[in-house]
Amino acid sequence: MAPLLQKRLRPAPAAIKGEAIASGSGAGKHEKRTGVRWAAAGREGGTTDATIAPSTGSVIVDTNWLLALAAGVGIAAACGLRAFLPLLFLGAADRLGLIHLRSGAQWLATDPALLALGIATVLEIAADKIPVLDHALDAVATVLRPTAAWIGAFAVLGQWPSPWGQFVALVLASLTLGVHALKSTVRVGSTVTTVGHANPLLSGAEDLASSLLCWAVIVPVLALLAIALGLWLLLRRRRPRPA
Repeated sequence: MAPLLQKRLRPAPAAIKGEAIASGSGAGKHEKRTGVRWAAAGREGGTTDATIAPSTGSVIVDTNWLLALAAGVGIAAACGLRAFLPLLFLGAADRLGLIHLRSGAQWLATDPALLALGIATVLEIAADKIPVLDHALDAVATVLRPTAAWIGAFAVLGQWPSPWGQFVALVLASLTLGVHALKSTVRVGSTVTTVGHANPLLSGAEDLASSLLCWAVIVPVLALLAIALGLWLLLRRRRPRPA
């Protein structure tokens, strides 16, 4: 009687296998849903953490971090040309629901901020078209543009946890000085060679370039293309000309 009872209580191999498969698939579904929830939280302005693969223990960095970095590079480069236009773009894009700024930068989408940034953008663009006044504006913007770049880069680095978001934004703000220095050098050369007549044309080209770089927030690949184009132009300019 005892062997017969043990035989009845012993689960069938097929049942054990089915339970293991169901348990594994359920765990996989749960892990997948968790990842989607993290990504959604990041898009809503929260921070995301690196995912640890349970099988290997290796750290998997969310690709949203890289996209946010590319957007930050684009905004920092745009701020090197115009201080207020990129911030106005970020505030308007968040207000229209195109992007979601991190919680510490959502003030850019408020009515007072949009009004102030709109007025500042118009004044900056207009003043940059006037010879001599554009050089004074560049001198003042030596402080304004890196500051705007830090605010803009920090606003789009919502996927990066603290303190890495603040640190990367600071690095991008320092790189903005390079773009600003290049812009100022070209403008001085234009003033010397054309007596300032070509300065409004250069200013218009800078407005267009800054606007295009702002769109890197929505299409981050634009920032990568802009960086590649800039490096290609720089290398081409430094290449020695044949005698």
